Amino acid sequence: MIRATGLTVRRGTKVLLDEADFVIHPGERVGFVGKNGAGKTTLFALIQGQIDQDAGSLSIPSGWRLASVEQILHDTHRPAREFVIDGDKRLRALQARRAQTSDDDGHTIAELEAELVDAQAWSAPSRAEQLLAGLGFAPSEWGEPVSHFSGGWQMRIALARALMAPSDLLLLDEPTNHLDLDAMLWLERWLAAFPGTVLLISHDTEFLDAVARVILHFDHGKLNRYKGGYEDFLTQRAERMRQNQLAHARQARETAHLQSFIDRFKAKATKAKQAQSRVKALARMQVLAPLSTDLGMDIHLPNPGHAPDPLLVLDDADLGYTDSNGATYPILRQIRLMVRGGSRIGVLGANGAGKSTLVKTLAGELAPLSGHCLPSKGLEIGYFAQHQLDMLDPAHTPLEHLARIAPDAREQELRNYLGRFGFSGDMVKSPVAPFSGGERARLALALIVWRKPNLLLLDEPSNHLDVDTREALARALAEFSGSMLMVSHDRHLLRTTVDSFWIVADGQVQEFDGDLEDYRDWLGQRASTERSEARGTQVQENDRKTQRRLDAQGRQARANQRKPLQARLRKVEAELERLSARRAEIDTLIADPTFYTDAYKDTRPGLLAEHGELGKAHDALEEDWLTIQEELEAIQET
Repeated sequence: MIRATGLTVRRGTKVLLDEADFVIHPGERVGFVGKNGAGKTTLFALIQGQIDQDAGSLSIPSGWRLASVEQILHDTHRPAREFVIDGDKRLRALQARRAQTSDDDGHTIAELEAELVDAQAWSAPSRAEQLLAGLGFAPSEWGEPVSHFSGGWQMRIALARALMAPSDLLLLDEPTNHLDLDAMLWLERWLAAFPGTVLLISHDTEFLDAVARVILHFDHGKLNRYKGGYEDFLTQRAERMRQNQLAHARQARETAHLQSFIDRFKAKATKAKQAQSRVKALARMQVLAPLSTDLGMDIHLPNPGHAPDPLLVLDDADLGYTDSNGATYPILRQIRLMVRGGSRIGVLGANGAGKSTLVKTLAGELAPLSGHCLPSKGLEIGYFAQHQLDMLDPAHTPLEHLARIAPDAREQELRNYLGRFGFSGDMVKSPVAPFSGGERARLALALIVWRKPNLLLLDEPSNHLDVDTREALARALAEFSGSMLMVSHDRHLLRTTVDSFWIVADGQVQEFDGDLEDYRDWLGQRASTERSEARGTQVQENDRKTQRRLDAQGRQARANQRKPLQARLRKVEAELERLSARRAEIDTLIADPTFYTDAYKDTRPGLLAEHGELGKAHDALEEDWLTIQEELEAIQET
């Protein structure tokens, strides 16, 4: 197992870990959770032996093989498939020894051949191809040099190389950053079958929930262990915080009592000895600082005024690019779609299918190659994409950026507005240059929505954002009263903010009659079909149409079954939240000594009875919640 005792790690004057203790057992899948800068990546570096701790100990079984994703790639002239196989260093060493061994040395050759069989040398090419295919590479790309791919696709190849390496301990730092939803679902399945230990850093809460079975939370220099996935962590941490606050209240009362005795009697000779003993008791008493619940980011998007309907219409449009020589490269063909007023659309599809091309065309950054993209009068678009982060002037401050687009606004108005996006104090007048990716993304979003757009076009808005800021963005988008079209691989963000989906695939954009669970089924059926076609299976066109119709009917039936259950679930969750809040209020009263005085003589019995009834109601609602969840799971499995 991995064991840390009294582990202390500093970076400059900042203490990241302060006498932290933790244990990770073999075979566990552990998610690391904490704010940016809390020390997650630093602990990864410590585990890999890249840095040393300042104090304490960290022990890892000496025989364990470690694998992680390389951030800087070498030998990029190598074909992608060979580069992935290179991740198995033992296999490559054996192959090199075999190539250098003379054919006359039969004994050595026999030994090497046996070791190559043990290293699964003959299946290595097919295993590498399966990894590349799962991460979105077409067979025609497997032989392409790594250097021919863009940075994001190179990181996918680096991930495949790490998964190829035989390992007992796999370290993954934000592995989903460059993945689309299709590849993320594949990676979830791959990790579920991985027999070794997995340490995972991710800001994607649904990915964490699907993969992790243990959460280690970085909290003010300590590491707290929680059993289960991310949702379990949230529930358990909330209870821990409640218990901590009650314990702190009790200790504050004891401390006040001791201090009162000391103050009254330390000057009296007859009581001096007793007072002195209480001074010592007070000094020995462990100080329970109130658990400082770091308030998450609170983003507010200004709501627009009037919006036309429809907002945008694509009429028989071919979408794509034109090069400097005037040659056209269509990606999406004969698209006929309408963005209606009040619509909230999530765009699904594999990377490279044309999602960003669609959004850029709707935003007016790309002109249709043919056909028309027709905006309505009164349309005001707010377009967010990752390349806009690079357009921020690193030498200018957030206040200067906003003043540039709002020259007539008063400085205090600009400061108040920026404060709604987490920029306050000295940060408002600090240059953008040292800002993190998440801080730049927040600033870019603030600049975009200043003009109160009635249609938000968002291309991967949650990239670079930590969990708290992602939650704040989800809340803000859910409360936004305008229309929205969003490309994202963040399933939690999609679930909480959009009402319908479009699928971009095979050069087409189509409305999708289903939710994310149906999309996962659609991907599985599509992959199965593609595998069948690759094996040479020919399916009659009429049979395929029948199957597609049956599949669509099945998806619709499941969606219809789920909707009333999901509505019930939301009501139960809202009522649970209300009961929990009321019970917490009464808990606070019960913990207060004045509750047992005459001030509460008349209301105390009623409050205690209410507390008991709240507990019973809470338990009953939890049973309802579990029953509904089981019914939803049963529908999914049909």
